[in-house]
Amino acid sequence: MSKPDHPKEKQRQDALHALSRVEAESETVVGSTFVRMADRAKNHMAAADKDEDDKIEVWGTRIGRGLGAVFAVGLVIYLVVTYL
Repeated sequence: MSKPDHPKEKQRQDALHALSRVEAESETVVGSTFVRMADRAKNHMAAADKDEDDKIEVWGTRIGRGLGAVFAVGLVIYLVVTYL
């Protein structure tokens, strides 16, 4: 005697196929998003958006952005120590 297939087996297979497809696509999207973010952060900290002919503006931007990052990290440390 052969067992009849469950009535919703095709629906289950379709759902599993859709989940595997979404999982494969999400890995690609997440990976490429992190790559783009890292590239933008590198360009941002290097002041790539400023005029390279004006060295004072480029270095001022780099110093300001670096100090801003240090301040942000210090603020996070202060808040963690104070409130935890």
